[in-house]
Amino acid sequence: MTPRYAQRMAKVQPSAIGELLALGADPSIISFGGGYPDATLFPATQLDAVFHEVLRQPGGAAMQYAPSNGLPRLRDQIAGLMTADGVPCTADDVLILQGSQQGLDFAARMLIDPGDVIVTEDPTFLGALIAFQPSQPDYAVVPVDAEGMRTDILAATLAANPRARMIYTVPDFQNPTGVTLSLARRKELIALANRHDLIVLEDTPYRHIRFAGESLPTLKSLDTEGRVIHLGSFSKVLVPGLRIGWAVASPDLLARMGLLKVAADTQTSTLNMAAASLFLDRYDLAAHIVTLRQAYARKKEAMLDAIRQYLPQDITATDPEGGLFTWLTFDEGFDATAFMRDVALPKARVAYVPGESFFPLTPRPNHARLNYSAPSEAMIRTGIAALGHALHAHRSLR
Repeated sequence: MTPRYAQRMAKVQPSAIGELLALGADPSIISFGGGYPDATLFPATQLDAVFHEVLRQPGGAAMQYAPSNGLPRLRDQIAGLMTADGVPCTADDVLILQGSQQGLDFAARMLIDPGDVIVTEDPTFLGALIAFQPSQPDYAVVPVDAEGMRTDILAATLAANPRARMIYTVPDFQNPTGVTLSLARRKELIALANRHDLIVLEDTPYRHIRFAGESLPTLKSLDTEGRVIHLGSFSKVLVPGLRIGWAVASPDLLARMGLLKVAADTQTSTLNMAAASLFLDRYDLAAHIVTLRQAYARKKEAMLDAIRQYLPQDITATDPEGGLFTWLTFDEGFDATAFMRDVALPKARVAYVPGESFFPLTPRPNHARLNYSAPSEAMIRTGIAALGHALHAHRSLR
């Protein structure tokens, strides 16, 4: 058999880092690669109790089909969380998703024809690029600095790209760099989107994992024209295995995303939605998030301290106010992918995510993303020390 694949599959390719990260599953390797929460902090006992209860609901309600846009009670609870975060809305404004990743896919399929332009940060979330690729977009990129996306450059980028249809951003503790979009730039981004009549896709999985500084308003809360699609998720603040995310958007945008939801999977798991809803009723999610913030703040400091102690001094690392990642910048000419393949994995027994795949247009190999939320503080210190030893030894051979 010789299948004739659709043209869109030409852009759907395996990630260049896939094989390298698969090696990171080896228990003898300290992995800073995945965007994983700390599994020791999962509220397993509480979830055991809520699953036990929902499975015994009268008539097997939690095991039956549910509305495609999500259980009404859960949508109402999420609307309450959004309202408390400065986005007044009701259950009708919420679409439950199979993780916020599904929202990235739906937004691109809804808005992008082949050759249309998606404007992203440079670098940007690799998972978003994977979700966008089947829609065959072109990209225009805007660099980031300590205050997030450079909106001065965004203005020129939009003027130069009349086929731009959407701006994609992770404004809070951006993946991969960890930087946060400043308030002034949030306002400027919305003003530019209004001026150029663009949709803004706001991806906020890390928003509530803030352990320093003051919380900034969401882009959705600044949206006066109904052009922001806000994506949220329980993956980082509850457990990723539930695969529950959501979109909040204007009625027309949300209705069309709902049609794509029916086509994609009919609905998110009733059982998981019911368990998440009962968890929110029975337990204090805000208190659990405080625990996460405290733990991840300690881990971030442990990682940055180890980086300062063990890595060559010219290697820089971002110091995020929240989230799960720091971003390393090596000297020009350094290839983080080759170093991981040839040295870090086989010799130091350490894995990270090479940075080049996060750049939509021009890969820059002298970067790497490190996750500090999943490993223990002891593993962080041991792994960074091993990585630093390997880097110093590698330099001495050049």
